[in-house]
Amino acid sequence: MSLRNAMFCCLFLSFALTAQERPPAPAAAKPQRVPTPNDTLVSPEVSADRQVTFRLYAPKAEAVRLQAEFKDAGKVQMTKAENGVWSGSAMIDSGTYRYTFTVDGVRVNDPKNPVISESVGNTSSVVVVPGADWMDVSTDVPHGAVAAVYYKSTALNGRMRRMHVYTPPGYEMGGREKYPVFYLLHGAGDNDDAWTSVGRANFIFDNLIAAKKAKPMVVVMPAGHTATGGRFTPGAGDEFPNDFASDIMPYVQKHYRVLTDRKGTALAGLSMGGSQTLNLMAKHPDKFGYVGVFSSGVIVRAAGVGGGAGQGPMGGIEEWAKEHGTALDSAEAKKGLKLLWFSTGSDDFLLSTTKATVEVLGKHGFKPEFKESAGGHTWINWREYLNVFAPALFQ
Repeated sequence: MSLRNAMFCCLFLSFALTAQERPPAPAAAKPQRVPTPNDTLVSPEVSADRQVTFRLYAPKAEAVRLQAEFKDAGKVQMTKAENGVWSGSAMIDSGTYRYTFTVDGVRVNDPKNPVISESVGNTSSVVVVPGADWMDVSTDVPHGAVAAVYYKSTALNGRMRRMHVYTPPGYEMGGREKYPVFYLLHGAGDNDDAWTSVGRANFIFDNLIAAKKAKPMVVVMPAGHTATGGRFTPGAGDEFPNDFASDIMPYVQKHYRVLTDRKGTALAGLSMGGSQTLNLMAKHPDKFGYVGVFSSGVIVRAAGVGGGAGQGPMGGIEEWAKEHGTALDSAEAKKGLKLLWFSTGSDDFLLSTTKATVEVLGKHGFKPEFKESAGGHTWINWREYLNVFAPALFQ
């Protein structure tokens, strides 16, 4: 090795050793996150005496309001503390309620609450206030399962559609036992998630079945909104009954162990779903042995009108009855109908529609049961109607 190369190697080794011995440069300090009250915020907070406190961390907001479905929700005042937390409290009856905040005019869900309920165009936060045994979650009863099921609707040009299906405790164990089936429809603005997320249908059935007040059954909760919705338009078709008869019922009968005869099949709906229930009963009078209409009747709009009742309740309902006269006047249709049940609140804007529908059906030889309840057009009533109606099924 030449003298020049030897000197280069020595210099290189000296540099390498120096580099290894040199302490590493200090890492750049990470910016420290400043804690905020939002880190430990609890909302909603439900106390044992049913006082519920809603909280939102919004230090720069100028106005925060609570929008909710419980009684006197409009009286809740959201006030801002020095730490930027807005809060408001109320004593709330046992139940399940949707709510949102409006922050400087913008609708937002509660960011501290992971429980939500879907509707057609939005989601809402949900608060559960325990104290009603018939719809509370209990560790002392077996629980069924709820599945979100997707299917292709041939009646709606191949669109993918969704429904929720409740199967009772023990169903998943298999076997050959077939169960009665109950089709349960939602109202306008909601979707197939509503009956379980805010309607508590699965827990209501769990508790009824455990108490032997209701038969174990499969409950199918389809999406009711289509292009034409659920109102009756004279001379026009309603797409939902076609989807129901061509796709929903065949899918359920193929994929679930359910009875397919009339005495093993029930149908009910609230508001728009109640009107759809009546349309289905009139189109398929041989399919349903039990029919329930919650806060509804034949909801009518004039042809070409986007909403509202074009002819008033009685005139429009009589036209509906005339259009479905063959089915409504059929003795066979009435013979296999075990129960035709209506209930609407005294403060409900559809009470006159309900009464007019009951009257017209009576003229056609039906024997509808009608129970006028207290209250209005709310989930407070619809949960209770389901709790009363379900035990009467398949007896």
